[in-house]
Amino acid sequence: MAEDINSNIQELSLETVMGDRFGRYSKYIIQDRALPDIRDGLKPVQRRILYAMNKDGNTYDKQFRKSAKSVGNVMGNYHPHGDSSIYEAMIRMSQSWKLRAPLIEMHGNNGSIDNDPAAAMRYTEARLSKLAGEMLRDLEKDTVDMVLNFDDTEYEPTVLPGHFPNLLVNGATGISAGYATNIPPHNLGEIIDATVYLLGHEHATVDDLLTFVPGPDFPTGAIVQGAEGIKAAYKTGKGRIVVRSRTAIVPLKGGKSQIVISEIPYEVNKADLVRKMDEIRANKDVAGMTEVRDESDREGLQIVIELSKDANANGILQYLFKKTDLQVTYHFNMVAIHNQRPEQVGLLTALQAFLEHQEEVITKRARYDLKKAQDRQHIVSGLIKALSILDEVIATIRGSQDRKSAKANLIAAYDFTEAQAEAIVTLQLYRLTNTDVTQLQAEFEDLNDQIAQLKIILT
Repeated sequence: MAEDINSNIQELSLETVMGDRFGRYSKYIIQDRALPDIRDGLKPVQRRILYAMNKDGNTYDKQFRKSAKSVGNVMGNYHPHGDSSIYEAMIRMSQSWKLRAPLIEMHGNNGSIDNDPAAAMRYTEARLSKLAGEMLRDLEKDTVDMVLNFDDTEYEPTVLPGHFPNLLVNGATGISAGYATNIPPHNLGEIIDATVYLLGHEHATVDDLLTFVPGPDFPTGAIVQGAEGIKAAYKTGKGRIVVRSRTAIVPLKGGKSQIVISEIPYEVNKADLVRKMDEIRANKDVAGMTEVRDESDREGLQIVIELSKDANANGILQYLFKKTDLQVTYHFNMVAIHNQRPEQVGLLTALQAFLEHQEEVITKRARYDLKKAQDRQHIVSGLIKALSILDEVIATIRGSQDRKSAKANLIAAYDFTEAQAEAIVTLQLYRLTNTDVTQLQAEFEDLNDQIAQLKIILT
């Protein structure tokens, strides 16, 4: 007994064990947690939320459902982690100031640009947005690989069909081991135009694509500066730009004026920005500021800085750009999982990977539709044949003992296949009217056209 125990003991150096375990952990957080997939632009938790909500029928054309129900669903079936991390991911996908095209619609308090927390999931309601439907379309047609979930009870997709370039449209942020990603959001129309151009011009360069995508398009607006930084980022995946608030100096009565801010940089906390500017006013770091007010309401964002009579408005504005988040530097770091490993990608690679994914999805979809159409056409031709020798078919069925022998007799007597015989014995009597032959022939022709069309796509 003691010998058995001793034979199972391995002597390993701490260094080896630590290296091995940390390596496995790193691989997990890089591939399965913090970085988005280049094809659908989603991290695993986001993909699981969209898939679970879609499977539950929680789509844009149905009514809203309690967020807690969706979170519980995701946690119980696909994502065995804390409910708060799932709900936070869900909230972020619904925030219009974080995502250029939100994938979830939410009823209730889903946070704010001032970084206020969202209401608890028992109070809010959610459903998929219409655009999220495009991410999931054709999922049921065997278009993507499915794998077993954590307890091997259900299947989940490894990637979504993703019929628009979500990685670039909604961007991504994430920190994993040894890698971080920071992809800004872009305008859906511009990205689609660039994708269509790339489809027709496979040797297109980044400069060609820049005519369609001049730069990122942040949901909070503001002004992007630095054409060189944008160009570098789109070529290599790394670059920096300056994002500056949209401001205007408005003259008032009595020689006074005020600075009105209508758009602030992406991911800047508005409440903190107002607080910082008010501290500058209170400490008299720069002369001439009399009041800082946040006048934002449901109509939109507005911050007003009142100035004294002889204040130098432009000087104050330049000071604020320098000392506060009224102007920030945004660093591109476009890292995504490409061919199962993290890769820093430029605009061209991101769009090419998307197109390759679409080609695969559409090929698989066409194969699925083709098989379905051919199977149906086979049944229809059997029904047409049966209706042309209807009396004999009925006599054969009546002379049989049960369903099984009826099928066997049809196959033996008239050369029907198993599938056709099954369709004939399940046919309802009211369908044996004359009109149905014409209907079946029309369906047969229709299927013929469909099959021809799908074969053209596949070749």
